[in-house]
Amino acid sequence: MKKIALFTAIALTVSCLSATAQQQNKKIMKKVLFVLTSHDKLGDTGEKTGYWTEEFAAPYYELADNGVQIDIATPLGGQPPIDPKSDDASAATEDTKRLDKDTEVLAKLKNTHKLSDVNEADYDAVFYPGGHGPLWDLATDKTSSALIEAFYSNNKPVAFVCHSPGVLKNVKVDGAFLVKGKNVTGFSNTEEAAVGLTDVVPFLLEDALQANGASYSKVEDWHPYAVEDGLLITGQNPASSKLVAEKLLHQLNAKK
Repeated sequence: MKKIALFTAIALTVSCLSATAQQQNKKIMKKVLFVLTSHDKLGDTGEKTGYWTEEFAAPYYELADNGVQIDIATPLGGQPPIDPKSDDASAATEDTKRLDKDTEVLAKLKNTHKLSDVNEADYDAVFYPGGHGPLWDLATDKTSSALIEAFYSNNKPVAFVCHSPGVLKNVKVDGAFLVKGKNVTGFSNTEEAAVGLTDVVPFLLEDALQANGASYSKVEDWHPYAVEDGLLITGQNPASSKLVAEKLLHQLNAKK
């Protein structure tokens, strides 16, 4: 009987320790909101646009593989449009190939939350993948601007890559542009010229950031480059996607 009682006590102790560990894991698990565009028209060209696959896939897996929980939202909800050029075989990376086979993440993309239904309080950070789409919808979306302001004002990281720093165009905190006096980067004028869309996009991101008082910097076209200025993290181009995610992950891990 004593042996049975001992084994029972040990089993209960192990069970309690396991439950405690699970509770602790839940407490420390970070949660990030990804915001994607719902816009699919490339100006008046008759061509399609949307979000850039690599700029979603690389940060998604960098964060998810390190235990970060991720939700996805768009202005309209549901399936966000993919820039067809980013889905081309020439633009494929290991992360985009992984995404192509990831039925769980593809299902999440098909059923994104509506942006107006999400609450900043439910997340530890927000991340905006790029693509040209955000320049048309998210850059002028008041819900998006208010959401970014809420994250920033509540001491939570806000991260952007390639064209998505353009969504900061109208974002203000305490009456001043969020980017004013901040070090930032984003898709450069020379990169926009290289893809032949200087006269197609509604505004040039580099110019817009500088017009709002940001200190813009860049490196050679298509090379990885990310800038971290406090809670604000920005990346220059698709090649910078993982670098932005790494900086975001570092900030998340530094927060208790």
